[in-house]
Amino acid sequence: MTLNAPLPRGQTERSEGGGSCSQQWTFCLKSYILLAMQRIPGKQIAQEILDELKDQIRAKQLKPKLGVLLIGEDPASAIYVSLKRKAADEIGVLTDFRQLAADTPDSEIINIIKEWNADKSVHGILIQMPVPEGHDADALVNAMDPQKDSDGFHPVNVEALEKGEAKIISPLHEGILRLIAATPIEPNHSLCIILANTHTFADPLKYILERAGATVEVMLADKKDDKRLREADVIVVAVGKEKFLTSNGVKSGTCVIDVGINKTADGKVRGDFDSEACTEMEGWYSPVPGGVGPMTVALLMKNVVEGAG
Repeated sequence: MTLNAPLPRGQTERSEGGGSCSQQWTFCLKSYILLAMQRIPGKQIAQEILDELKDQIRAKQLKPKLGVLLIGEDPASAIYVSLKRKAADEIGVLTDFRQLAADTPDSEIINIIKEWNADKSVHGILIQMPVPEGHDADALVNAMDPQKDSDGFHPVNVEALEKGEAKIISPLHEGILRLIAATPIEPNHSLCIILANTHTFADPLKYILERAGATVEVMLADKKDDKRLREADVIVVAVGKEKFLTSNGVKSGTCVIDVGINKTADGKVRGDFDSEACTEMEGWYSPVPGGVGPMTVALLMKNVVEGAG
C-alpha cells in the first residue's frame, strides 16, 4: 500500500533514529498511525450485484426461474437454501423448491432434475450440497442440463473452465475473484496460495486465478507451511477450522479470502482466518459472516438471470 500523506501536525520531519520522514515515510509509519487489516465489504458488493440484477429483470421483462433441491434436514443446508430463496424473491427470480426426505432414492431425485431440464420456464437448477450420505452426488450433478447448472459443478462446465471457455462459473469461485478485485492487489504477477482440504475445491479456483495472471499454488491443509504462506500476496483459506490461518502465516499487505464457516461454542459463526490476531498488520480480508457467503448467493442469482436473458 502506498501512502502519500502529509506529516501529522505537531510532528517534526525527523524520526527517532534521525532519518527524514518526508523522504522515508514508511520508516516512520508506525509512529503516526495504527496499521490494520481492512475488511472487504462483501455484503455491500453482493447487494450491488443483486440491485443490478433486479433492474435487469425489470428492464428486459424477464421471468427467471430456479429449481431448488434440498435433500434431508441438515440445519446448515436449510439456512443456505433459505438465504438463496430470499435473495431470489428480493430481485424477482421465481423458485420451484422441492425438499425431499434424506432416504429419497436417487432415481426419484433424477426424475425431478430431468423434469426441470425439459421445462423451458426453468433457467437454473440448484442441488444444495452436501447431499446426505448414501446419495451419489456426482450422478445427481451429471443429470443436470449443463446450461442450467447454476453452481457450475457439471463436468462439462468444469472442462470448459479449464479450457478458458466457461459460460457458467461457480458462484463461489467467481465471488472469491471479485473480492480480490475489490482490493488494490492486482492478481497479475501476484503469488496466490489456496489453502484447502482437497483439490476438488482448489483446482477450479486455480484455473480462474491463473487466467487472471496470478502464480497459483495449492497447499493442502495437512501440509500447511507458514513460512511459504508468508510469501503469498493472496491467500484463500477453505479448511473448516477456526483460526487455522494465523498471523504466523500472513505477511503485511496480504489479501486473505476466508471461505471457512465454523460455529463457535457460543453459537457465533467464524471463519478459518484469525483476523483479530492481525489487527496491527496492513492488508485486506473477507469477514465471516459478510464476505464470501453473500457474494456466492448474489452470483448464483446472476447465473440464473443470465440463463433467462
